[in-house]
Amino acid sequence: MKAEQIVEAVLFASDAPLRADEIARADESLDEDAVEAALQALKKFYLESGRAFGLVELAEGYQLLTEPQYASYLDRLETVPRPSRLSGPALEALAIIAYRQPIGRIEVEYIRGVGSSGVIRTLQDRGLVEVVGRGEGLGRPLLYGTTRRFLEHFAFRSLEDLPRAEDLPVVLRDRSTPILPEDDSDEGEEGVDSADAKVADSDAEGTESDADGADSDAKVQPVLDDGATAQ
Repeated sequence: MKAEQIVEAVLFASDAPLRADEIARADESLDEDAVEAALQALKKFYLESGRAFGLVELAEGYQLLTEPQYASYLDRLETVPRPSRLSGPALEALAIIAYRQPIGRIEVEYIRGVGSSGVIRTLQDRGLVEVVGRGEGLGRPLLYGTTRRFLEHFAFRSLEDLPRAEDLPVVLRDRSTPILPEDDSDEGEEGVDSADAKVADSDAEGTESDADGADSDAKVQPVLDDGATAQ
């Protein structure tokens, strides 16, 4: 059996991007170099044959995705999985975390001007952000960063694919210095919020609007929501 056939079968069956080393585990005859060669051959074949799907590089791996121009046809079928959409507040908080990571909740709230514990919990539940460490301030506040799932959701190969920093507002662009002093009212342990926070959490989990299909004007738009659908 040809390497291209093995690689194609593995990618077709996977619901998440796979790295070359992960694909190589499918058969003893494969190594990373053979997989990479097969991937390039498949990508060229799909492109030249005018297939409705293609091989896309994202989240540091590869995945078979339907071409965006066919999204309108897929939307008519209830059996086709719908990509979940994030609300405006969730996308706003996610953009801040993506560009300023690792970042604490208090700093996210300072930038947004509103409490953000609810949206951060929502982003954690969606697997888009995770706790990546603790700060050095009083209480060792939790620090958040994006996940591999974040790259998959927005069809980014890596964080380097984010829009250029020079095109961003200064508050997102400048990662070199903190935007506010260390705050001793941040979380002392995971999931515990400050009792004396100055800003009411208007994005609490119970009121967060993350229903599928919700519109958003946030600066970072989900690429996969525009029609790319996993096979």
